[in-house]
Amino acid sequence: MMACLLEAPLRISVLSEVTATSRHYVDRLFDPDPQNVLQGVIDMKNAVIGNNKQKANLIVLGAVPRLLYLLQQSSSSLELRTECAVVLGSLAMGTENNIKSLVDCHIIPALLQGLLCSDLIFIEACLRCLRTVFISPVTPVQLLYTDPTVIPHLMSLLSRSQHTQEYITQIFAHCCKTPEHQTVLFNHGAIQNIAPLLISPSYKVRMQALKCFSVLAYENAQVSMTLVNVLVDGEQLSQVFVRMMQRDKPIEMQLTAAKCLTYMCRAGAISTDDGCVVLKTLPCLVRMCSKERLLEERVEGAETLAYLMEPDIELQRIASVTDHLVSMLADYFKYPSSVSAITDIKRLDHDLKHAHELRQAAFKLYASLGSNDEDIRKKITETENMMDRIVSGLSESSIKVRLAAVRCLHSLSRSVQQLRTSFHDHAVWKPLMKLLQNAPDEVLVMASSTLCNLLLEFSPSKEPILESGVIELLCSLTQSDSPALRVNGIWALMNMAFQADQKVKVEIVRALGTEQLFRLLSDPDANVLMKTLGLLRNLLSTRPHIDQIMSSHGKQIMQAVTLILEGEHSIEVKEQGHSNVKLQLAATFCISNLIWNEEDGEELMTHGSQERQDKLREMGFVDILHKLTQASDPNLCDRAKTAMQQYLA
Repeated sequence: MMACLLEAPLRISVLSEVTATSRHYVDRLFDPDPQNVLQGVIDMKNAVIGNNKQKANLIVLGAVPRLLYLLQQSSSSLELRTECAVVLGSLAMGTENNIKSLVDCHIIPALLQGLLCSDLIFIEACLRCLRTVFISPVTPVQLLYTDPTVIPHLMSLLSRSQHTQEYITQIFAHCCKTPEHQTVLFNHGAIQNIAPLLISPSYKVRMQALKCFSVLAYENAQVSMTLVNVLVDGEQLSQVFVRMMQRDKPIEMQLTAAKCLTYMCRAGAISTDDGCVVLKTLPCLVRMCSKERLLEERVEGAETLAYLMEPDIELQRIASVTDHLVSMLADYFKYPSSVSAITDIKRLDHDLKHAHELRQAAFKLYASLGSNDEDIRKKITETENMMDRIVSGLSESSIKVRLAAVRCLHSLSRSVQQLRTSFHDHAVWKPLMKLLQNAPDEVLVMASSTLCNLLLEFSPSKEPILESGVIELLCSLTQSDSPALRVNGIWALMNMAFQADQKVKVEIVRALGTEQLFRLLSDPDANVLMKTLGLLRNLLSTRPHIDQIMSSHGKQIMQAVTLILEGEHSIEVKEQGHSNVKLQLAATFCISNLIWNEEDGEELMTHGSQERQDKLREMGFVDILHKLTQASDPNLCDRAKTAMQQYLA
């Protein structure tokens, strides 16, 4: 008890000593003599450099509002205003909490206002501080765009000095986060103003300018198409980027230049078979995946490469035979640290903490590599322990790893051979089902797409999945707000119903419920409609099944199909013809199944089918079919004629 009492005052006295010296600095900011104030700010500057404790104390004691006041006072000397900007810049170099406090004190508008001064040294001090504040993750980037005069003014300051170039391009590179930001910068001449900086004598300026182009071009066709035609000192911009990818350039520069070309290629500004993509960008990105590289470089290299070749089978084939890429990626699971970092304990510790980022990147790249080519998929699944790695990835704590692992699995599940072999051997369906229990939507979409493939009739996983109670789960997906999830839920049910036995079909109808079935048949999304008709067609594929299902739900099913056949579907006009014909085709298939009256080749008019045919006539089906026999689409026309013949048989 006594000890506690003694300890507390001691601790307070130590604290008050620190605070007392800090308070002294703050008090001097209020001295009536401007010369003393200036000296006080200079002493404060020297006291805070590299001292986070001191920075925090000064902020708590209210130094920031006073420094900002002095910075903005027209009566302050230029020297004082500059020293204030320098101290504020130093305070910003501390912790994220420091930055929060500075932003809360409205440091950003104050510094932006300061940029209107004509003195270059003062402008540079303000920009340096702004740069430090803006690159912090806690600063809302939107603050750069609040006042519409700021961006054009920053553009005009680019020509003032190498320092203004470095700080401003760094601010742009960090604050360009959305398509709207890209447009604002583009409209204010970012490309023309920043392009010449790519050949600046200063490496820092070149690097920040390059980063600007990578964030401006990302998924932006307007920027990318403009970049293709830009000349820098008479040389095409894409060639400047190619030069920056040479092996003798710093890795950061090679990687960022490769990102610029990747984004231009994905936006359609450079063709995928262009030499600068195939011979330069792709090999450069593959080099980044080597275990000689640092963790961040391997992550960024793999993710960029995955993005580059995602839509292009030729690039996937080239990459798969470049530098043993497939086995190089296996090292992402084994060696989080690069070969060069083995002696650096701090680095090893950091890499262990971030090893999950490597696994995520590897899964993404495998997914992209294997999305089209059967031989590449085989190569991936035969890589040591690959299927086990994917299976354990599906249950990792990091949501990003789970998503990437399921993307990889989805990519491999497009292969009939893999579904029959490695997927079966590793009972992949179990962790996949577990993943479907309560995942966020983006994981659900990928996982349910994969499940659709595992439920194809030749997949040996289909049986065990059926027994695991998947029907309820899929029915619940069909009620999702997300069209992609509704499509996948109904698609999986459609695959499940294909050539299934009666028990499964009845269970599907029971679990889905007729009400939900009709909701899906009037779904605004054409894909949902198509898949629902596909499900109906599969449910109604043999005569005993038709009779059983029609006896309980016949009227509603017929009404729904009629609706579609007469349907004025509000599908966008440009797709109208195509989608409507597809829907009507699917519906006539359903009808053919309904009127279908032969079994084992016997042309026997059975009671069941006769009754259905009378019902169909009552509901106006015959008239609709007759109309469809005059359809402009030959497929639809033939299908309707066949149905009519069946009907009249």
